[in-house]
Amino acid sequence: MPTGHLMLVLHAHLPFVRHPEDPHFLEEHWLVEAITETYIPILHRMETLANEGVRARLTMTWSPPLCEMLADPLLQERYRHRTARLLELAEQEVPAKANTPFAEAAVMYRDHLRFCLLQVERWSGNLLHWVRHLMERGVVEPITCTATHGFLPLMLTQEGRRAQIEIAVANYQKHFGKPPAGIWLAECGFVPGVDELLAEAGIRYFFVDTHGIYFGEPRPRYGVYAPVYTPSGVAVFGRDPESSRSVWSSETGYPGDPNYREFYRDLGYDGDYDYVRGFLHPDGVRRNLGLKYHKVTGKMPLHEKQAYQPTPAFGKAMEHGADFVQQRVIQARHLGEMIQRTPTIVSPYDAELFGHWWFEGPQFIESIFRAAQAGGHDLLPVTASEVLADSPVNQVVMPSASSWGDAGYNGVWLNPTNDWIYRHLHMAELRMGDLARRFPDATGNLKRALDQCARELLLAQSSDWAFIMTTGTTVPYAVRRTKDHLNRFTGLHDMILGNRIDSQAIDAIAWRDNCFSEIDYRVYR
Repeated sequence: MPTGHLMLVLHAHLPFVRHPEDPHFLEEHWLVEAITETYIPILHRMETLANEGVRARLTMTWSPPLCEMLADPLLQERYRHRTARLLELAEQEVPAKANTPFAEAAVMYRDHLRFCLLQVERWSGNLLHWVRHLMERGVVEPITCTATHGFLPLMLTQEGRRAQIEIAVANYQKHFGKPPAGIWLAECGFVPGVDELLAEAGIRYFFVDTHGIYFGEPRPRYGVYAPVYTPSGVAVFGRDPESSRSVWSSETGYPGDPNYREFYRDLGYDGDYDYVRGFLHPDGVRRNLGLKYHKVTGKMPLHEKQAYQPTPAFGKAMEHGADFVQQRVIQARHLGEMIQRTPTIVSPYDAELFGHWWFEGPQFIESIFRAAQAGGHDLLPVTASEVLADSPVNQVVMPSASSWGDAGYNGVWLNPTNDWIYRHLHMAELRMGDLARRFPDATGNLKRALDQCARELLLAQSSDWAFIMTTGTTVPYAVRRTKDHLNRFTGLHDMILGNRIDSQAIDAIAWRDNCFSEIDYRVYR
């Protein structure tokens, strides 16, 4: 028997950002950066581990909006184009940085961008084929998320919550060829009753934050170190706070090591303007390009940061991965003595932390699995499905209302910066349910209009917009997206009730918001 189980969970998600009307739309770069810096490095390392016979198990969300973007031919082509342009700059950087402290980093960027373009071609532009390949090999267990990362606790109706879940299940089926075993509730947002909807949709497990389990009813016998079942029969896993702190903490977490790459200093700002101008957005404003040549160094002004050296930085990531495993073994031994069973340590993180924010993060993940293998049976990497198969009998607990945002409840998504959106979202939610019941068997253009109504409501419900309003980043874009989707929904709603269906208007909206081709508005009945 292993001393402990380690369940590493990565939540990969981006809001649906697709602007066919503008080939240079800035927010589309979120996807480009995530593919280059996070998804390809993680998938590559998981495949390498599998090829070498190292036991690697990763439970990983691929949210429906992210899946739709990765599978979209327009965004695939834009990724190729933008990455090829960045590669042109990286090719120039190699001779420009030769014989300087930045030479190794310049070569690394050039080689990595070449590798990314090769991998995109290997999988015919769609990285989900790679995910599915690793799923079939048993090293990655992909799970779904609420349809547009909708925050379920702040939705008004069970019909609205059910739609976010069932549309997500249908979308996963489309991309992965089978129903999902698990789901990541957006922001770990849970309220009692959601578990019943998950059971209806065939979901076997989900995740909550630590206090969602600890404050459950009755008290959990094994804390968050064993799954529990809700009364509806769906399993729940709770986040381990100790392993989370070692990565998330800005003060004591691994990513703050002085050898690691500094995120906030970039060639887009450091380079001579005439040199970088051709690689910036057409508006000419300096922005991050992704080529960063300085390391964390320490707490000092950015202009005093020292040159980044990839070799020692990646070596440090290997050390930190081994340390992470050693700490989990110590933790598992202590827990095992307390609870008299093999503890399951659930360590969930945003996927984009690894590679994008913490550049060496994918190497850290690889090192975890290598160190666990070297330790024999001290720590066994597992997926959620493996834990449930190994331990099918567990305590029944109803988790408490909770989220994993600041302070642990709804405050990030409901506060004075964003509270204005909910009266409009709730009205649209009620109207969508009314439309679905009023037109139970629509066909032709009426069905197209109703399906597009559902898409617009879902896109307006994305928790990303409320989150951005709270954090203060790209707020005008978040406000615009919320208003645009609500306005399109209202226009379609009035068109339907007024019996004046305009097929060209539907075409124009669907051209912009083309996600979820499998959608059926009747899920709102």
